[in-house]
Amino acid sequence: MFMSELFLSYSSFRTGRLLCCTVQSVTHSICYSSSELRLLVKSHLRSSAFFALLAEQQPHRADSMDDQAENRSRQRTREYLEGLQLLKQGAEARVYRGLFLGKPAVVKERFTKTYRHPLLDEKLTHRRTAQEGRSILRCRKAGIPTPVVYFVDYISHCIYMEYIEGSVTVRDYIISTEEKGGSLYGLAEKIGKILARMHDEDVIHGDLTTSNMLLRPPHQDLELVLIDFGLSFISALPEDKGVDLYVLEKAFLSTHPNTEDVFSALLKSYTATSKKSAAIIKKLDEVRLRGRKRSMVG
Repeated sequence: MFMSELFLSYSSFRTGRLLCCTVQSVTHSICYSSSELRLLVKSHLRSSAFFALLAEQQPHRADSMDDQAENRSRQRTREYLEGLQLLKQGAEARVYRGLFLGKPAVVKERFTKTYRHPLLDEKLTHRRTAQEGRSILRCRKAGIPTPVVYFVDYISHCIYMEYIEGSVTVRDYIISTEEKGGSLYGLAEKIGKILARMHDEDVIHGDLTTSNMLLRPPHQDLELVLIDFGLSFISALPEDKGVDLYVLEKAFLSTHPNTEDVFSALLKSYTATSKKSAAIIKKLDEVRLRGRKRSMVG
């Protein structure tokens, strides 16, 4: 309550026009009779103790109700997830498969990290959940293939997404194609184009590997889908985009040896598609040099 309102209330007592006064907060109110309020105002009007007295008398019912509602929501989510099939668990999250509103879906749940302070963990987990959802939606708006996001639960830190039936990872596709002696240059060209479009939208994936790319069936059509934006963020800096490509290069060449020509084709496609490729490729070369120096030093 503002000071001007208090003076108005007190002047009303003197004229007898106010029978009671209601002190309101966001969630509840406390009603004082005119005699009670007159005593309070006379004794505490010029002191901050008046406001402290009101604050002490206001119960924290809203906070407790919110906590109870959140706990019930977490319990319902936990019961739902226990009925799903666990596909994978990493350092940051668990991925489940099941149905959501009758549709095949995957649920990505970020679980609590007990080694972190609870408040810090809650803040980081909430931020990363929100950023992953934003990055996926930003890509989809730009026509970049990603799973459809059905729902984001910020209380349990779960993202409900489209399950792509019959898909395979690019990693498995490359291994299978190499065993058959097939060509990978068409796939490299597709990957380069999609990554160029993603970087032109200033989305940094943060964990580009061939395991985080899927191929929809039929696989020979090379219809790519980018997944796992858990470390993604938004940045227009060529440095961040160069690092993104460097992470992919290291993962690509370590997972698929003797594919240097394939990755060169990927970068060539990226350069031809991206509007800002010159500065990014320059930064990629600088990051490569820094990586080599660290390897030499140990």
